[in-house]
Amino acid sequence: KRCFSTQGGLPSHAFEYIRYNGGLDLEAAYPYEGRNGTECHYKPDAAAVFVKDVVNITEGDEKMLQHAVGNIKPVSIAFEVVSDFRFYKNGTYTSNECRRSATTVNHAVLAVGYHKDHYWIIKNSWGAQWGMDGYFRMGPIGRNMCGIATCSSFPILEDPHAPKNDGGAAVVVSTSFTDASSSGVQTS
Repeated sequence: KRCFSTQGGLPSHAFEYIRYNGGLDLEAAYPYEGRNGTECHYKPDAAAVFVKDVVNITEGDEKMLQHAVGNIKPVSIAFEVVSDFRFYKNGTYTSNECRRSATTVNHAVLAVGYHKDHYWIIKNSWGAQWGMDGYFRMGPIGRNMCGIATCSSFPILEDPHAPKNDGGAAVVVSTSFTDASSSGVQTS
């Protein structure tokens, strides 16, 4: 199988892959090579991370995204990067150029916090030399700026060393919503 690691993709798809593949190796056992044509060499015996379920937050629901970021964090999000975003240095990023559609999101990041209804605090993947030590603010909250709440998800992890419950599945170690069906959250 190919990893498609350099061809983009949504974080929720990566979480699903980890779930159905049976786990994820640590970087030490499976280093990232960052080039096309690299074969995946998953080693099940070296798996250290296991996904029990994947939670997809209702598209465009920034209140639910706030709840997830405030109670679970971090939450994987995807949004549309437009030309001026590359030059972000500080402050709260806003744009009239970007769109809010699932078909236009093109960059995955981590929502790690927020400031009331003013802005999201987000960790980028471009290194600490970019933005504010690798982070940026985007807002205002409530406008789904650049599609920030369009493709939001997080994994519910298993602890392989935890005692088994009656159903034989490992006990969940991350927090999840108590009633996903009424909370606007969809699990896969």
